[in-house]
Amino acid sequence: MYGIGIRRVATAMVTASAATLLMTACQPGGSPAGAGSSPSGAPVKPAASTSTSGSASPATPSAPAASATSGSPTHTATPPTGTKACGLSDLKASMYQAAVRPDGTGTGAAIVEFTNVSGKACTVQGYPTVAGAGNGSPEKNRPLKATTTGGVSTVKIAAGGKAWTKLTFVQVQGEADGYCKSGATPASYPTLVVGVPGAGAHQVALTDGVIAECDDKVTVTALSAAKPS
Repeated sequence: MYGIGIRRVATAMVTASAATLLMTACQPGGSPAGAGSSPSGAPVKPAASTSTSGSASPATPSAPAASATSGSPTHTATPPTGTKACGLSDLKASMYQAAVRPDGTGTGAAIVEFTNVSGKACTVQGYPTVAGAGNGSPEKNRPLKATTTGGVSTVKIAAGGKAWTKLTFVQVQGEADGYCKSGATPASYPTLVVGVPGAGAHQVALTDGVIAECDDKVTVTALSAAKPS
């Protein structure tokens, strides 16, 4: 009976010890089952890793920063408005003999001057067209075969400002009615019709005489801000 009692007590002690160990394993912080938890039961944050420079860096990479332009509209500056091209009514044309012209008794060369009368700056560009106005009528004009010379550029004419082109003709030779070296009959025109690209046709008379020329040919300079001689 005594032996049986001893065994029962021993068995009870072993059972109690096993129960105690099992309970300990289930408690926070007691065994591997409690890894990642604090004794209070709160989650334990992973320790920051240390770089070679000794500064702490997070164990996991942070999310990339959002783009500064993402979802926001892009605004661009409006380019400045350019000066408008001259129109027909913006320009007033006049014409006079050029100081430098071929020898002979005809017109030789003339300067056509365009004055901006619009009150606002405008631009011209290119080579004018030239026609002789038959009987002074632009509807009965006779186009002259033009040879162009000089580089083309945009000419800005301020209000009241001017632009010029020079017309050089095949000169009439001799006295009185004169003659043409080519054998053609000289032509004379009381007015010319001078066309400005984009700014219409301008009928203009020579201030001192009429246009006298041979072969219906003319050399035309590009419109310029510099007055030709």
